[in-house]
Amino acid sequence: MPAPTDGRRTKRVAELIQRHFADVLRREVDDPRFAAVVITGVDVSDDLLIANLGVRLLVAEDDEKQRRLIVDRLRRAAPRLRRAITPRLELKRAPELRFHYDVGPDAHQRVSDLLREVEAERQVTEDDDENDADKT
Repeated sequence: MPAPTDGRRTKRVAELIQRHFADVLRREVDDPRFAAVVITGVDVSDDLLIANLGVRLLVAEDDEKQRRLIVDRLRRAAPRLRRAITPRLELKRAPELRFHYDVGPDAHQRVSDLLREVEAERQVTEDDDENDADKT
């Protein structure tokens, strides 16, 4: 079993993967749907054997079906992408590439929407309270 690395090395490998992945994806895989794929983050295991890549679609009309389809296509292309990215990482062995759809921005947007709704309801309640006070 390989010795664990320090956090700086895993971070450096994650940054290299993120930097070079888009180029490799477009050069090595002939699928126009990948043109809308963005890597949102890369987490590399301490032993550098696994890289978890968060992906998103730039298209506004992405839905659950498209999300699953793009992650599935990336998973099928992973061995080819791994071979293509290995020389750029300056490692003896590139990490296994694992993909997941990053829903973080969606959750952030939903929380923002809910906070705006709460604020709007609070304003209405305050306005109603002020109107009731003016009537007395």
